[in-house]
Amino acid sequence: MRLSDLQNKDIVNIVDGKNIGNIIDVKIEETTGSIVAFIIEPNKNSFFFRNKGVDTEITWQSIAKIGEDVILVKVTM
Repeated sequence: MRLSDLQNKDIVNIVDGKNIGNIIDVKIEETTGSIVAFIIEPNKNSFFFRNKGVDTEITWQSIAKIGEDVILVKVTM
């Protein structure tokens, strides 16, 4: 799977069912090459992320499932 494939998927929080944004980048562990976190561009209609202009990260441990059209994450506020 490529980054461009991931960027086309909606990210939905399974805690409240809200679409929280889109992936704009990934954070990678340099020594292992593993994905550490997704960098998210918050949804313009979402108040989930309050810090405008600050990169928001969804850690790999927060990802519940990567599906065909959506990435499900478990993030509590």
